[in-house]
Amino acid sequence: MERVPYQATTGAKLYEGWGKLPVSVLLENVRSLYNVGAFFRTADAAAVEKLYLCGITGRPPQNAIAKTALGAEDTVAWEYSPDAVGAIHQLRERGCEIAAIETSVHAVDLFDWRPHFPVCVLFGSEVDGLDAATAAMADTFVRIPMLGLKHSLNVATAGGVVLFELLRKYRALQPRETVIIR
Repeated sequence: MERVPYQATTGAKLYEGWGKLPVSVLLENVRSLYNVGAFFRTADAAAVEKLYLCGITGRPPQNAIAKTALGAEDTVAWEYSPDAVGAIHQLRERGCEIAAIETSVHAVDLFDWRPHFPVCVLFGSEVDGLDAATAAMADTFVRIPMLGLKHSLNVATAGGVVLFELLRKYRALQPRETVIIR
């Protein structure tokens, strides 16, 4: 079977002319540079508007980020802020829904969530999650269903799940043309 870029397939026709997905990602105190690199790569794949790297989250140029990002650190817009709360204030002023990806008693299931685009999704430290002050800024808490014995995913894996669910939800809001697959 011949491998071709997705853009060369008939399925890509649904996404022609889209530009950027009206989604941004804020990473707060993500310790692993490999996780940061994975977010860059996934953000590129989903055409995310921007990554906000906050607190101790690593930022390019770093070899470990580049190793996982495979060049996406050069194609995805990003900004560093030592203070996540300040970055969230700016995002809110631009009309973003702020959604914390955290398990809490008030969290809505990812598949039931009806985001209001544009949206910024917040991901915290691999061990401790979001700082309390950052979590308090969220308009919505969203949880990924966990059906196994473990109660969490790797942060970068969780990011991929959430970003592609947001892509699916955004696509559902767009007018659809009939695509004939030959």
